[in-house]
Amino acid sequence: MPTDTKRVRGPEVSQSPSLFVMKSAAGPFTHGRRADGRLRDQVEVRPVFVRCGLVSQAKGSAYMEAGNTKVMSCVYGPRETERKDETDMKCGRLTTDMRFAPFSCVERGSWIQGSQDKDFSLMLHESLQPAVCLHKYPRSQIEVNVMILENSGSVLAHAVTCASLALADAGIEMYDLVLGCSIRQDGTSYMVDPSYEEEHNCSSVSGGNQGRLTVSFLPSLNQISGLQSDGEMTEENLTAGVRTCIEGCYKLYPVVQQALTRAVRKVAPPPSES
Repeated sequence: MPTDTKRVRGPEVSQSPSLFVMKSAAGPFTHGRRADGRLRDQVEVRPVFVRCGLVSQAKGSAYMEAGNTKVMSCVYGPRETERKDETDMKCGRLTTDMRFAPFSCVERGSWIQGSQDKDFSLMLHESLQPAVCLHKYPRSQIEVNVMILENSGSVLAHAVTCASLALADAGIEMYDLVLGCSIRQDGTSYMVDPSYEEEHNCSSVSGGNQGRLTVSFLPSLNQISGLQSDGEMTEENLTAGVRTCIEGCYKLYPVVQQALTRAVRKVAPPPSES
């Protein structure tokens, strides 16, 4: 019987690569301290790295790292709307597109936008739209594209912050920057800016009061532009979680301000004193 000589036949017996992964002695749900050393029930966010203006083809761009989570955002426009039936003579139009790179998650995905990408794009739009002065751009549309390069938890919150930075870098008039922060409720305790493992696992035996909360916040106006919650959380924990997320956003605010200031000085350096 003829055989296919061009096909490389795999081994008859194979083992999963996960068997060879080194497991840390302290799991992500050690009481008191978490896997990365941060404390539970404390407003401690992961170290953040932010840069603006890295994509020359876009009107504005931003890159953000929070731990191992890596997000890239690009803004195009304002430009004329593609469809005439969607043209608004008094107000502009904001479009958002958020996608996960195929190599960003534990399981390799597809370039085709799935249901999760569409849900995140809608949440991103709801968080950014209240902060953009769309009445300044009639008959125009502004496109915001977000690409998740590595998903290590809290992707929606960091995508909101990164997209807001890209809008500011593009010179789009805004009422205020939009910062995002998320928490993971695990029984009676919570974890701010959770990692991927902390988001998808729980340590509570009963399984009750388990949920995730993401808040989009305008720090200068002291207003919430977006809120997304899933799971089961009591009213008291939900209210306390919103306050905790707001406090986490205020901790990110100086880092975002410094990144924007650095980008502005790079494009237009201050005049030298004669």
